Amino acid sequence: MIKPYVFQDTSKKFYRKGSTFYRFVKFWVWFFTPKLEALGVENLPDGPCIIAGNHSHMMGPIAAELYIPKYRFSWCIAEMLHREEVASYAFQDFWSGKPKWTHWFYKLLSHIIAPLSVELLGNAYTVGVYKDRRVLQTFKESVEKMQDGASMVIFPECYDEHNNIVHEFQRGFVDVAKMYYRQTKESVPFGPMYVCPKLKKVIFGQPIYYDPDRNKKEETERICNHLMDQISEMAYALPLHTVVPYPNIPKRDYPSSARPN
Repeated sequence: MIKPYVFQDTSKKFYRKGSTFYRFVKFWVWFFTPKLEALGVENLPDGPCIIAGNHSHMMGPIAAELYIPKYRFSWCIAEMLHREEVASYAFQDFWSGKPKWTHWFYKLLSHIIAPLSVELLGNAYTVGVYKDRRVLQTFKESVEKMQDGASMVIFPECYDEHNNIVHEFQRGFVDVAKMYYRQTKESVPFGPMYVCPKLKKVIFGQPIYYDPDRNKKEETERICNHLMDQISEMAYALPLHTVVPYPNIPKRDYPSSARPN
């Protein structure tokens, strides 16, 4: 039986880091967004781990920021940390699926949020994720923070559909565990997280540990399949609900959580 975790927004950690603007925004995000019930917190391993979840648009990162009771950093796409790149990325990723007659407004909004994004995310618990050779910098920074006791939160979905609950995971993030093992000789656990805005829940499932003795490709597939399957099973176990998918599509096209036949 999964026990509920009641979030308490009183920790000193909530206010201990970041600019005044960051703390201000975080408080009001917590105040105005629907409160989620965190389940399965006891499944989160002690010590550093890698938590992989469904993105669920903005609710995934918000849930990670507010409801994971661990010292953690979230991977954040690097474009959102560089002012000159924010506008084009934000429009394409957040609002390109809106009706075409509204695009002018959302393009303007993308430019308005650019300096705010850099200030907010640059002062948050984030690690920038690059899509080129600089991704090694992402891995190195992640391992360093894990050696200091932090966990990593990653939303690795891509546009290829796995099932009606979650999209396929990009595989590269598993290499962090390999690099971490090389430096510490410790096998890092990967924990699945399902974010369900419709039912106002965030659920943490059973972890899987990195096995350095396995073939790299086979181990990557084993870990990713476990995480995607666990996320799917957590969703299927809930009452029937609408799933917020990774792609930016109209709400009328959101899938149901019904288990496929």
